[in-house]
Amino acid sequence: MASEIKDITIQYEEDGTVLVKELDKEVLSKGAWTTILFRYQQLDPKTNEYGPDRYSIRRYRKVSNEYRQQSKFTISSVQQARKIIEILQKWIGSDQDTDQDNDL
Repeated sequence: MASEIKDITIQYEEDGTVLVKELDKEVLSKGAWTTILFRYQQLDPKTNEYGPDRYSIRRYRKVSNEYRQQSKFTISSVQQARKIIEILQKWIGSDQDTDQDNDL
């Protein structure tokens, strides 16, 4: 388990093979509860190639000086990601100056 936010990763290996390859991550909020958005690819065991980009939002809670995953939401497709963006832009609008929830 990670003791610092920078050490939290979605990358996963088994027997020296990277099954989940982390491409990027963005910390959305920091603190005792931390939220991170990951961009990653999964290895297809049939073709031994990495599939399309995927995205996951994960929440971690710091307990006994270690971050433990508490929940996750996987965005299942690029189409779903675009729909989430579209809805958030509609809800938030162009009023960028009213950022009342400044977690970072």
